[in-house]
Amino acid sequence: MGPISRFAVRKPWIAIGAWIIILIAIFGGASKFAGAYNDSFSLPDTESTKAQEVLAQKFGGFASNANANILFSPKTGTIQQPSVKSSIDQLEAKVKQIGSVATVESPYTTPGAAQRGLISPNGEVGRMQVTFKVPDNEVPQADVKQLVTDVQAANTPELEVGVGGQVVDFASSEPPASEGIGVLVAIVILLIMFGSIVAAGLPILTALIGLGAGISLVTLAANVVNIATFGPTLAAMIGLGVGIDYALFVINRYRQAVLVGREPKDAALEAVNTAGRAVVFAGTTVVIALGGLFVLRLSFMNGLAIGAGITVITVMFTAVTLLPAVLSLLGRKSFAWRMPWARKPKATPEGKGFAKYGATLQKRPWLFGSLALLFMIVLAIPMFSMRSGFPDAGGRPEGNTTRIAYDLTTEGFGAGANGPFLVVVEMPSAASVPAANALSQQLAKTPGVATASPVIPGTPAVTPDGTTAIIQVQPTTGPQDQATSDLLENLRTNVIPAATAGTGLTAYVGGSTAVVDDFSQVLSDALPLFLAVVVGLGFLVLVLLFRSLVIPLTAAVTALLSFGAALGITVFVFQWGYLTDIFGVTGTGPILPFL
Repeated sequence: MGPISRFAVRKPWIAIGAWIIILIAIFGGASKFAGAYNDSFSLPDTESTKAQEVLAQKFGGFASNANANILFSPKTGTIQQPSVKSSIDQLEAKVKQIGSVATVESPYTTPGAAQRGLISPNGEVGRMQVTFKVPDNEVPQADVKQLVTDVQAANTPELEVGVGGQVVDFASSEPPASEGIGVLVAIVILLIMFGSIVAAGLPILTALIGLGAGISLVTLAANVVNIATFGPTLAAMIGLGVGIDYALFVINRYRQAVLVGREPKDAALEAVNTAGRAVVFAGTTVVIALGGLFVLRLSFMNGLAIGAGITVITVMFTAVTLLPAVLSLLGRKSFAWRMPWARKPKATPEGKGFAKYGATLQKRPWLFGSLALLFMIVLAIPMFSMRSGFPDAGGRPEGNTTRIAYDLTTEGFGAGANGPFLVVVEMPSAASVPAANALSQQLAKTPGVATASPVIPGTPAVTPDGTTAIIQVQPTTGPQDQATSDLLENLRTNVIPAATAGTGLTAYVGGSTAVVDDFSQVLSDALPLFLAVVVGLGFLVLVLLFRSLVIPLTAAVTALLSFGAALGITVFVFQWGYLTDIFGVTGTGPILPFL
């Protein structure tokens, strides 16, 4: 990278021109050949995966096709009121016209609607089940958005209507405000630090350019790699942070060189030879850390690692090529439009306040080091109570269509109806149906279980040959509740083995809630290996850079402390619910396991 960076300093117009051509090619390619994001993933050697495999093999479309649930409830009375029925009938007619919709089951037209869970026990909440012709990741986004639009149009002051399901989760999601807040905070800090609007804007501008190029490349990479729908969001979060950081390294070193009398071009060369080198090694370390996700052996995580890694590389390139070219071209104008507090020359390049701060730390390193260590340990304490899992619609803002559906499901059918377990039972023959029903009855008696569906031959939940059945088990608690995870463990290790012993039955507990629990467990089990690989490889990179053992060891320890403190703060805000208003958090719950 050194020769390229130095060329950018000496020939800034050529470097900027090359970047313009590269950006046009990348953005044009992403616009024309954008890949499709894929949220499907599998967990090798887990019970939920085995359940999914049996469902797909024995039940076909019943198991694999996307579905959505439209929940509705009048403000007063039951759903049998003529005005309510008229509104829902109109909505049903609109939904049936959506191209990828296969069937719509309405509580007004489906035989045995109450038994099929389409009408709540008190008659105040109704559920309309929409089944698509294709799996979740193949449903056209235009169709999903049309479904959401139709449902929102049916929502009135007298009738509350919402739609939920995995297929609508992303279509109804709202862009987070935290990234925008982060950029604003960065601008304020940079203004205080540099005292110049131009100098403060350069790190932001180059980071955004690198981020845009990176996200576009991620879009292209989606053609050949499975990248989740939220992959670009994760890549943007990481890329924006390190991009501003890397650009700040370079411009701060340039500023220091200029303040001690270097000519702008010489200062830019010094910046790329010192800070630029550090940026390349820092970016390499981050990419190695992301590469550590491959040890998990999950294609889902591999796509996230590739997407974030591409973005880190692009923002790193902008920091050591585009930024030095711009600095060389602007010269001393890089510090134009000075703020009032920065118009007087400083006694030290880093500023009087930072110089005094650094000198104070150097006078008592053990004292301040111990205080810092204690502070980081305190921040990390909440990490030990972290619960991992995926957020559900219960954490969405009030008024969001999926939140409405979630709340109405809880109100009418119980919290567990938002994420029931699917117990897939394989039987030696149709003669084993009584044994399967005995299992269902035992499941229904288990503490923490609200209901367990019976095994009835001839229904969609039993194969025609009578050898495979689905028992839907509804917990009394919601998908994110720790009690639901405890119940899953109890069913798998105690209840089902005892109930199936000597019967010839084989049962697997699956369903979305079980998948999330298994996913969290897989990642938790792999965490020690992941940390060992990441810290170990990072240590080797730093040994090559510094030709020392003390500095890499110190970096490894501080990295682990930072990791613990970051998770601790995350638990403090997103799981415990403190400071949620400041960060724009609308709900609390378990922490995403891949964080």
